[in-house]
Amino acid sequence: MTAVTLTASPALAPLLARGALRSPFKRPAPDAAFPRTRLVLPGVRVDLAKLAAYERVCGFPTGEPDLPLTYPHVLGFPLAMRLMSGRDFPLPLLGLVHTSIEIVRSAALAADGEYELSVRVDGLAPHRRGTEAVVVTELRSGGKAVWESRSMYLARHRTGPGASPAPRADAGAWLPVVAEWSLAGDVGRRYGAASGDRNPIHLYPLTARLFGFPRAIAHGMWTLARCLAAHGTGSRAVVRAGFRAPVLLPGTVTYGADGNGRFELRGGGGRLHLWGVVS
Repeated sequence: MTAVTLTASPALAPLLARGALRSPFKRPAPDAAFPRTRLVLPGVRVDLAKLAAYERVCGFPTGEPDLPLTYPHVLGFPLAMRLMSGRDFPLPLLGLVHTSIEIVRSAALAADGEYELSVRVDGLAPHRRGTEAVVVTELRSGGKAVWESRSMYLARHRTGPGASPAPRADAGAWLPVVAEWSLAGDVGRRYGAASGDRNPIHLYPLTARLFGFPRAIAHGMWTLARCLAAHGTGSRAVVRAGFRAPVLLPGTVTYGADGNGRFELRGGGGRLHLWGVVS
């Protein structure tokens, strides 16, 4: 794998536009070639004003000395988009679905620290509904890895027999309801401003309807961050989560947890939006 060192985090808007324009020409398949490039951004420092906005919209306490568990995903997202919007990435960016994530934090992450950030595509995997790409984001401090995530992104297409996803980890009875949250219609816009992810499906009913949604939907990583803000984690933590159904905005959801690390987010009629496990 070839390492490419960047001097600055790329702007998201041009990458999203480039990825959208290239999407109709992509031919996804589990055995397709994928980029063997590892993007590296040294000397990363957190914009504390953007961090505070992120903490407020996700429900984390502001002004803490350490970064929220999910914040490095925000830092790495522009690098991931640079890879996934490229000509050599085989899955179309339009319609790509974030299906799951695993996060490992091995140490507390100082908000005023300096880090090396890297992102790579770790491979493709067959899924019963198409092809998934594994995108790995890593944060290093003092030469040591302190945070890593593995995100699965699904491109839906026709598949042959034998392709199936990993066993579901969300089976079983509902978890005890801990809280009910009323979500405002501007959650997607506020999270987009804080994270830089201004995908039109999250912003307004009109822009969401262009992509088949009746109204704007919450970012999947916002739902995870909101649950982890309620759940709490230690400085060392492993989190696995799966995104099951979009959360329409505005709306009402219930947060459930069992006290043993499992949590979930459900909507009307008990529809499961998110499951997760902290260990």
